Amino acid sequence: MLQQVKISTRNARNLKPLLRNAMERELRLMQHSIQRTKQELGNYETRYQMTSAEFERKFRAKEIEETLDYLDWWMELEALHHLESQLQALREAKFE
Repeated sequence: MLQQVKISTRNARNLKPLLRNAMERELRLMQHSIQRTKQELGNYETRYQMTSAEFERKFRAKEIEETLDYLDWWMELEALHHLESQLQALREAKFE
């Protein structure tokens, strides 16, 4: 469902480029954060010889023990899911 956000201002001509630039900057920051998070996940995958998808499945099913390292891995995965969701929302936004 398409939703709109309304911003009221007396100076739309100056505000529009500021908002557009802020959205573009946020997009780049999210992409960078996703890249760094994926690198960190790759470190866990190498260390434990398991993909993050396999780890996530096993962790959810409680097939593996909750160690501090596994909890950190889990938090990185959750961060990735959150960042990807935010990135998708930002990419779908249309600026008029």
